[in-house]
Amino acid sequence: MDKSICPGFEQAMSLLSQRWTGLIIYQLLSGPQRFCNIETAIGISGKVLSERLKDLEIEGIVKREIYPETPVRIEYSLTDKGLAFEPIFSEIEKWSRHWLKA
Repeated sequence: MDKSICPGFEQAMSLLSQRWTGLIIYQLLSGPQRFCNIETAIGISGKVLSERLKDLEIEGIVKREIYPETPVRIEYSLTDKGLAFEPIFSEIEKWSRHWLKA
């Protein structure tokens, strides 16, 4: 029996294994947020957060919305593709509560 890894699974794991990416997605599951809120909530540097958000935008997982106010307000939210991670992250959260010590 062939035990090779599905290319789609490998691609998904490669995306999620990038440092901070999973935490950014998890943070955005609670709704749209500004850059500084995400940065503070997960303790990530602004440079890395900016890079990861751009990568997630390119992948179609995160949407960047600009509000023409003074000063300009920018919010990040998950697209439908990003929101589809919710059941996966919920199961990881359950697993971690059961198997990992806080």
